[in-house]
Amino acid sequence: MPVTEQPAATADLAALRKDAEAVLFSVGAPMETRALADALEVDLRGLEEVLAALALSLQDRGLMLQRHGTLVQLATRPETATAVRRLLNPEVPGRLSAAAYETLAIIAYRQPLTKAAIEEIRGVDSERVLEGLLGRSLIEEVGRLDQPGQPRLFGTTLRFLQLLGMESVEHLPGVPQPEIEAAPDLGARGEARRAGDPDRDPGSEPFPPGPPA
Repeated sequence: MPVTEQPAATADLAALRKDAEAVLFSVGAPMETRALADALEVDLRGLEEVLAALALSLQDRGLMLQRHGTLVQLATRPETATAVRRLLNPEVPGRLSAAAYETLAIIAYRQPLTKAAIEEIRGVDSERVLEGLLGRSLIEEVGRLDQPGQPRLFGTTLRFLQLLGMESVEHLPGVPQPEIEAAPDLGARGEARRAGDPDRDPGSEPFPPGPPA
């Protein structure tokens, strides 16, 4: 039976996927997609196809492709952390405070947003918490709001993804929405009660009636 030759486009993609993996492995640090595209001699659209193929090929392996904005890198998967830690014994950073976790979660799910927006949600001043997260490289300034004063806009970083062991912020778990029960239909009797019907049930009043004047 004659061997069917692999289509050129598929063969090229497979070769580029291997090249991309080798380059990212050799660099060992976050790399700009433009620089990677130049190394592979492809345009950014072609690079997206290569990265998609690479991410797919890594699904059942100990590495994953992490992306954050225009940065991309190879990283170990969370399930391999025990073996990696056993060998490298990395320094464990200090734990975050509850306020820092809360602020980080707000930024992660609503980014980009300003300090004022964060404080409106939290109800407290967040200057020190934000400075602490900036110092740990878990958040960064991602732009400025086009309004008087041009307040900074904050977003999460690649370091944030590294600590959580996620490929991108798109993989953040969904936030369950509270179920709101519909108010019962009171019908004509309820409408009459709200309108001041003398047959209204006193028990439906928000407060008991006061003494007669």
